[in-house]
Amino acid sequence: MFAYTLLMSVADGVLLTVTTMLGMVVVAGLLSSIRYIPNNRAGIVEKRFSARGSVQHGFIAMNGEAGFQPHVLRGGLHLLIPFQYKVHIVPLVTIPQGKIGYIFARDGRPLAPTQTLGSNEKANSFEDVEHFLRNGGQRGPQRQILREGTYAINLAQFAVITANHMYFLTLDRDDRGIFQNMTNVITVREGFEPVVIKGADDMCGIVTVHDGPALPAGEIIAPIVGQNAEEAESFHNNFQAPEHFIRAGGCRGRQHQVLVEGTYYLNRLFATVELISKTVVEVGNVGVVVSYTGRRGADLSGAEYKHGELVEQNGRGVWKDPLMPGKYAFNTYAGKVIMVPTTNFILKWIRSESGQHRYDESLSEVSLITKDAFEPSLPLSVVVHIDYRKAPLVIQRFGDVKRLVEQTLDPMVSAYFKNIGQTRTLIQLLQDRAMIQKLAGEEMQEKFAHYNLELEEVLIGTPTSSGGDRRIDDILTQLRQRQIAEEQVETYARQEKAALKERELREAEAKARQQQSLTESELSIRMQENQGKAEYQRAIQEAARVRAMAEAEAARTRALAEAEAARIRAVGEAEADKAARIGVAQAVAIEEQVRAYGGPQYQLTRQVMERFAEAIQHSGVDLVPKVVIGGGTKGDMTNGGNVMEALLTMLLSERFGVTPAVTDAKPNPLAERMRQDVRQVLTNGPGKG
Repeated sequence: MFAYTLLMSVADGVLLTVTTMLGMVVVAGLLSSIRYIPNNRAGIVEKRFSARGSVQHGFIAMNGEAGFQPHVLRGGLHLLIPFQYKVHIVPLVTIPQGKIGYIFARDGRPLAPTQTLGSNEKANSFEDVEHFLRNGGQRGPQRQILREGTYAINLAQFAVITANHMYFLTLDRDDRGIFQNMTNVITVREGFEPVVIKGADDMCGIVTVHDGPALPAGEIIAPIVGQNAEEAESFHNNFQAPEHFIRAGGCRGRQHQVLVEGTYYLNRLFATVELISKTVVEVGNVGVVVSYTGRRGADLSGAEYKHGELVEQNGRGVWKDPLMPGKYAFNTYAGKVIMVPTTNFILKWIRSESGQHRYDESLSEVSLITKDAFEPSLPLSVVVHIDYRKAPLVIQRFGDVKRLVEQTLDPMVSAYFKNIGQTRTLIQLLQDRAMIQKLAGEEMQEKFAHYNLELEEVLIGTPTSSGGDRRIDDILTQLRQRQIAEEQVETYARQEKAALKERELREAEAKARQQQSLTESELSIRMQENQGKAEYQRAIQEAARVRAMAEAEAARTRALAEAEAARIRAVGEAEADKAARIGVAQAVAIEEQVRAYGGPQYQLTRQVMERFAEAIQHSGVDLVPKVVIGGGTKGDMTNGGNVMEALLTMLLSERFGVTPAVTDAKPNPLAERMRQDVRQVLTNGPGKG
């Protein structure tokens, strides 16, 4: 019984343990079926077992097989069958702004022998693995790149390489080394940055493509895809769309098309860029293009030109039309540009000198043998011009201008002047320099024109001795002395003429100094003459003025006199009439008074006495003089008596009828005048005097 009980207890314990374990397993299974994915992560699902077995091709289970599943889990809770799935949580892929990300596909179709990068023209979605694989996506590095942004990518299928991080799910311990090597290659090519060509740098980019079919035989550079650069841009957007480039027939290798100013997001595993300077054709030059590639065209040089062919632009060979002054994004791997000056340039046959273009740096003086067996060295300078339209002919014929100078112009010019030297003596060479120079310019123009050159001018220097020959120096010394003597003669003659001119100058200066005095005297005479004339005219004008004023004054005086006379006459007549009337009135009154007082004589005597008394009163004279001075006969009234006595005598005599005695002596004038006045009054009567 005890054993049974013990056995049952053990059985219950075992059952409880098994039940507990089963519960725990169920709980663990339930917990493992729920997975949480953060929003900044993605989950890669690995299926541990499946009724469909394992993957037969590749390692991505496209049909529910065991293995890595194509789809990823995004942020949130996910319910999975317990124990069947394993979820690998990986970060989201982030490409910073202005950076480039590269893709490496672990599964897909294998690459073709001509491919180095996987084609993804149709399978261009790296976030959808199933779409990528079902649309022909290829394994290996991809042609398409990732631009800035954040992507939820299945890192079991794709490895993403950026400048700062490598995103991949480790499947093998060698994976990191493989992707690190890929990162190193991209870093060396500066592939994580876009290609930036600045306009201020005057650079252009030569592109080398590392994917696609090889170049055809005989080609050294890949032709432009399409008819021209503009059409090529529409095909592949300046190599930024590799699939379009390959589909349009682009080949691997160095490309004829160049990149100009701009920013280009290029896959450096597909194409690398080499920056070179632009070709600058300066003013005064043209650039003759020799193209190494292009189609073969018709010869445009003409039937008479036998030295090569000229072709149209973009053809292979020497282009008929040169590049005019400017800047050109020219691919120097597809051809070269030879600069040809179009301004006049000088070629100097002088060992120590050379022109600006240095075409003549190997030229030296021309060695001559004269007619008189001297061997001078003749320095020369030749001014040459090349017509810009004929520049391609010159390049096609000689290769470059320096070769033209060294191989053609140097021997031609040297031979010509050697021939000239043999026909003239040394002195003739010196004396006929101008004539020889003019003749050489005329005769050599035709020779230069034969080589498509224009000869502007020939300049001949002074012959010099060569080596230790002193004879030329002696000849030159003699010529110099002769010339000095001739110059001295000319100098003396000129000095004599100068002395004569100096004497004439002195005479002229003396005359000039005297001329000033003569001029001043003549001017003074003229001034005085003009002043006399002016004064004469002023006198005439003054006389006329005085005459006019006198006549006016006379007329005025005459008029005033006549007016005054008329006035006086009128006043006189009025006064006379007045006096007459007053006199008549007075006469009548006096006559009445006379009658009243006893007659006219008495009246007259009374009036005289009244006037006399008034005069004495007003004058203040004493009535009886203090001193009486008498003269003549005593008792004579007219001689020695005073007036008073006379008046009294006359008054008394008249009153009493006595007449004063008159003697034979001389009468007193005053008494006589008074007497006459009295008589007149008495005779004529009142109012008649």
